[in-house]
Amino acid sequence: MALLTKSRYVIGLQCPTYLWMATNDKKSLPEPTESEKHIMDQGTGAGKLATKVFPKGINIPTDIGFMENIHATKEALKKGKPVFEAGIMANKCYSRADILIPVKDKWDVIEVKATTKVKDEHIDDVAFQKFVYEMAGLKIRQCYLMHLNKEYVRKGKIDVEQLFVKENITNDVKKAMGGIEDRVAKMLKIINSDKPKAKIHYYCDKPYKCPLMKDCWDFLPDENVFHLSRGRKNAFDLFSQGVVCLKDIPMHAKLTDKQCVQKDCAVNGCVRVNKIGIKNFLKKLKYPLYHLDFETFSLAVPLMDGTKCWQQIPFQYSLHVEDDAGHLEHHSFVASSEGDPRPEFAEYLKKALKGEGSIVVYNKSFEKMILTQLAEFLPKHKDWIEDAISRLIDLYDVFKKFDYYNPKQCGSASIKKVLPALVGKDYSGLNISKGDQASLSFIKMRQGISKQEEIDMRFDLMDYCGQDTEAMVWIIQELRKLIN
Repeated sequence: MALLTKSRYVIGLQCPTYLWMATNDKKSLPEPTESEKHIMDQGTGAGKLATKVFPKGINIPTDIGFMENIHATKEALKKGKPVFEAGIMANKCYSRADILIPVKDKWDVIEVKATTKVKDEHIDDVAFQKFVYEMAGLKIRQCYLMHLNKEYVRKGKIDVEQLFVKENITNDVKKAMGGIEDRVAKMLKIINSDKPKAKIHYYCDKPYKCPLMKDCWDFLPDENVFHLSRGRKNAFDLFSQGVVCLKDIPMHAKLTDKQCVQKDCAVNGCVRVNKIGIKNFLKKLKYPLYHLDFETFSLAVPLMDGTKCWQQIPFQYSLHVEDDAGHLEHHSFVASSEGDPRPEFAEYLKKALKGEGSIVVYNKSFEKMILTQLAEFLPKHKDWIEDAISRLIDLYDVFKKFDYYNPKQCGSASIKKVLPALVGKDYSGLNISKGDQASLSFIKMRQGISKQEEIDMRFDLMDYCGQDTEAMVWIIQELRKLIN
């Protein structure tokens, strides 16, 4: 008889097929990506730091056998001290508590998360814990979520008291426990029966992207209703009515202007080109053009003084400078793998952006945020950074507004979708092809790798970031062709 754990319970709320697989056929599930592993590692690290808030606590080893863990927990609970990683089983349900705090004859449950706020899935997590602990005979007084303090700024050694915020979630947990007995009974039946048939539904990627999603959704044709821009609910409503393809959406269906463009493109096999909108964008450009892109990394616990939890720290930029004759000059910077990369990053960027002309970026809000934070941390650079911000032009606007839309974009305006749709080029062939891969590569460099590995990784980073900025050059060239 398989057990229902708290992680399986949260999975079961999302997808019964995933729950069955996670219990009975875990080897068939895709391995977590490097990015997912990084997130999990950040959570583990935050959990260990949180125990330092309770220095007299008893830690139950997690690397011992299942029954040994349960026995060690029973002995630890008798001592009336905080207990970490307490393993408790009752009625085929099992849960480990991050922290249990004794309060007279009762206990407070503290769940630790490496986020900066309470999320709905955290409530469900703690609700299952409380359900199990109470079945086992523990009296639970209050439930708390201990998460990272988004206002904490590191100054010297980490202050664990200031690093975390403890929020009382007892009332929310009580609400989440409504009907939990039936849900648990249903999940136990699922994991101890034959594998349920997979179905796509609204929560396939909420709160987390299900690892089975690719297989479950691969039956969908090109240009399907799930490509509707900001149309998730609408798509599921249409799908429930048997409408799968964009071209088959009925006339009476309520669609936004952008969704109407998508349907029209699907029906007529065309590409949307709003020449007036594209011309208005191109008129804003002042040469020379500085095509700029940043790469950043972030960690749950601030690594350097003057940084916050999960703050995006810039470590790389690529800059393609284009004059009005079309000549290109490329500038590239990747920070040292030691120390704080921001001072050196700012010095090099200041020289590279010297002069006048539009600074072209893709999704301006990100670059603006990074530059603003850089000015706050390095006030001596404030003047030129404010000037740079005033020169930012967002190429993303053209595609966000659907002044250009190609069905190959699948409803997305990201540069990864726009580039192949408009230019016919993509990021295949690069060793690094995504932003999260770039971030993790730099983190690995900081953690220590061989000299040759670091050299290779630096070239890979320059290739990737360079592709982003050259892509903007190509995209603008194609936009000019379209209006001419």
